[in-house]
Amino acid sequence: MVTKQLIDPKSIVVVGGSDDIHKPGGAVLRNLQDGNFKGELYVVNPKMDEVQGVKSYKDVRDLPVVDCAILAIAAKYCPAAVEVLAKQKNTRAFIILSAGFHEENEEGAKLEKQIVDTIDSVGGALIGPNCIGVLTNHYSGVFTQPIPKLDPRGVDLISGSGATALFIMDTGMQKGIKFNSTYSVGNSAQMGIEEILEYMDESFDPQTSSRVKLLYVESIDKPEKLLKHASSLIRKGCRIAAIKSGGSAAGSRAASSHTGAMASPDVAVEALFKKAGIVRCNGRDELMTVAGIFMHPELKGKNMAVVTHAGGPAVMLTDALSNGGMDVPRIEGEKARELLTKLFPGSSVGNPIDFLATGTAEQLGYILDACDRDFDQVDGMAVIFGSPGLFPVFDVYDVLNEKMKSSKKPIFPIFPSSKIVKDEIDAFVAKGRVYFPDEVLFGNALCKIMKTPAPQPEHFEMPDMDVKKIREVVDRASNGYLAPEDIHRLLDAAGVARAKEGVSDKEEEIVKLAKEIGFPLVMKVVGPVHKSDVGGVVLNVKDEETVRREFKRMMQIKDTYAIMLAQQLRGTEVFIGAKCDDKFGHMVLCGLGGIFIEVLKDVNAGLAPISKKEAQTMIQGLKSYKIIQGVRGQEPVNEDKFAETVMRISALVKVAPEIFEMDLNPLLGNKEGVVAVDARIRIEK
Repeated sequence: MVTKQLIDPKSIVVVGGSDDIHKPGGAVLRNLQDGNFKGELYVVNPKMDEVQGVKSYKDVRDLPVVDCAILAIAAKYCPAAVEVLAKQKNTRAFIILSAGFHEENEEGAKLEKQIVDTIDSVGGALIGPNCIGVLTNHYSGVFTQPIPKLDPRGVDLISGSGATALFIMDTGMQKGIKFNSTYSVGNSAQMGIEEILEYMDESFDPQTSSRVKLLYVESIDKPEKLLKHASSLIRKGCRIAAIKSGGSAAGSRAASSHTGAMASPDVAVEALFKKAGIVRCNGRDELMTVAGIFMHPELKGKNMAVVTHAGGPAVMLTDALSNGGMDVPRIEGEKARELLTKLFPGSSVGNPIDFLATGTAEQLGYILDACDRDFDQVDGMAVIFGSPGLFPVFDVYDVLNEKMKSSKKPIFPIFPSSKIVKDEIDAFVAKGRVYFPDEVLFGNALCKIMKTPAPQPEHFEMPDMDVKKIREVVDRASNGYLAPEDIHRLLDAAGVARAKEGVSDKEEEIVKLAKEIGFPLVMKVVGPVHKSDVGGVVLNVKDEETVRREFKRMMQIKDTYAIMLAQQLRGTEVFIGAKCDDKFGHMVLCGLGGIFIEVLKDVNAGLAPISKKEAQTMIQGLKSYKIIQGVRGQEPVNEDKFAETVMRISALVKVAPEIFEMDLNPLLGNKEGVVAVDARIRIEK
């Protein structure tokens, strides 16, 4: 758990502190002193009486009581030092910079466990080992440089990688982003990203806490905790962006179903971030661009004015915004003509608003006032203003700063000429401003933010289901794929509409079933995974003669042990699947069905349970959504029923967590409803 001594220690000891600032123990001591730590500062170094002007003790046993210990000594010496500090010196916060623990070998893992057990026994907090340390407004407990300017209104950064934390801070500082705190959790031996986020949630103060949280995640060990506290923080008014690395599909195991093949761990991460409302980023530049946007007032709509004195960047930004789902609406009318009279001949106000390379600070002021007050179709402004180096642009950036203070709509400054107007940008940043050096990176990041859904409700009403009947089927079942009749019972109990059908391995029974269900029929083999590939699907069967002929043929197909008959329905083929992940629980996927699932792989995933609203968002986010809506005279799929079925499948796997994989492929959707035509359900107890 995070302790007060970790956040705001009254005394700190650097065990292994030295005069050599090129070593972690020397560098962290320098940073503590340069950061004006207000408490008592001690050093333990057996060879010195004074280190960097700080009294040095020969042994940790000689220390007075101390709140926080930063260890920069060899791994093998850490357990004994921690034992003395925790048990004799009342130390309740530990930051271990040293490497050589579980990341290295089995012996290191034993040392790490010994340390955690000791710290846990006294209710202490441990960051690391194998990390760069901790930065808070109270102390600079890191050994790296540069140290960002710390500000309570800055961002909180939690990183699983120390080097990446440093590079993220460096990238952000270049854009004017300030930091409130940084936690490099290293090996996460006791506390990882999830625990730090939990602390930020439970200690959140709307008056004093930072509203922007950034995460660099290499592994998610406690997804429920991450989901709970990230979504809680966002509901409290925070904004969160994250990089999750290690998400490629390389090394994924072969799966026995469409869902299994597509429901990779990275799909689960994507689903978790969407459910929580976290903006997922792909690299440091994108993360810090998103953070920069977060530091500005929130954009309330998707209509942007692009204000520029250079045509090319404006066109590229307009393309990025338009391609990402935002609008750059045309500006016209009396107010637009009035604005044009205040600009130089050749200027354009249609949007982008181009006031030419010779445009002045005064003209920029006119444009921003008009966008703020006169143009209701504009929700925010992106201002691109660099310089060819002919004259200083201090006055332009000063006007921009003043308008950002007074405008009711957010203004985002984009400065492409970072070298030529370095002094002007430095002066702008010194006023507390954040800027963006690249217009396309900004446009793409803004679109990503606008597309990220709000957190899903923590609690919602589950659909009515026959839980008793579901449990009866699952409790009775063995591991492996359920028989068709058990699948029917499960779907019926879950309230999922399905086609009339029957299964048999006897010709006369199949003929009898055909007459009961009614023509036209679909005939399918039971057994092979990919039925179409082996000639195991026959459509539009209209008479008894065809039933008998196809039964005999299909029973000869390899792995076939029975034939299924189903009423032939009309509609668009859609798909719903579910897959259980060891860490994330059940993922539920939806998309176009039939062969399209293999060709297009256009699916969206959510973590169960899924509300109906979340299911609708998943459906509407599909690239093939226009097909579901109905195009070129095609009948649309009933979205309400499709979403309800996704919700019901998510509820089914919560009631029956033994369902390991599940495919409903296809379901046929038309304007009346969505009906399951074929299903496979695999049980693993």
